[in-house]
Amino acid sequence: PERVWARFLTLAADGALWRHTATTLNEVLAGLALGMAVAFVLGYLLSRSRTVERLVAPYIVASQSIPIVAIAPLLVIWFGAGATSKIIVSALIVFFPILISSIAGLRSAEPDLLDLMRSLEATRWQTFVKLELPAAMPMIVSGLKVGATLSVIGAVVGEFVGADRGLGFLVKQGQGLYDTPLMFVAVLTLVIIAMSLYGLVALIERYLLAWKQ
Repeated sequence: PERVWARFLTLAADGALWRHTATTLNEVLAGLALGMAVAFVLGYLLSRSRTVERLVAPYIVASQSIPIVAIAPLLVIWFGAGATSKIIVSALIVFFPILISSIAGLRSAEPDLLDLMRSLEATRWQTFVKLELPAAMPMIVSGLKVGATLSVIGAVVGEFVGADRGLGFLVKQGQGLYDTPLMFVAVLTLVIIAMSLYGLVALIERYLLAWKQ
């Protein structure tokens, strides 16, 4: 532990740790935002139509059977070793849990309340904003909690495949140099990022779902 702490102080003093952390954090946040946006939009479309779900769902499930570590090298080849490929890897890994929670949540609105909205001649948008979205929010936030931690894994996997900066790059560099304290510093920083994102989503959940209490 003393050697790890000393290595942390060295990396923090010369700014290397903060530069690599900022790189990974930007990739994680961008990947989480992209994956969440695509998953929610597609989840809404699938929740509206059983036919569309039967057509699209098998392909989505099949895509999840491919390990992300097998796709990451292809994405690095196609999109380069920059941040774009890491963001896409991160978005892919968070997409599925948020999609499933969005579909289940949007279908959780009570039929009696839907009938009430129709009897009041509510528009589709009013029904979505005032009934379907609030009803779906608990499950969506639960999926987002899972996605927040998985997004860190996605970014690091992308950095393992090909990168010259980021916390995943530090782990590989420490492995190549047999610098165990460096690897521990990078791993513990990744843990802090994942826990912070989870805590942030928990705070958002408390704010958005205050009405349930």
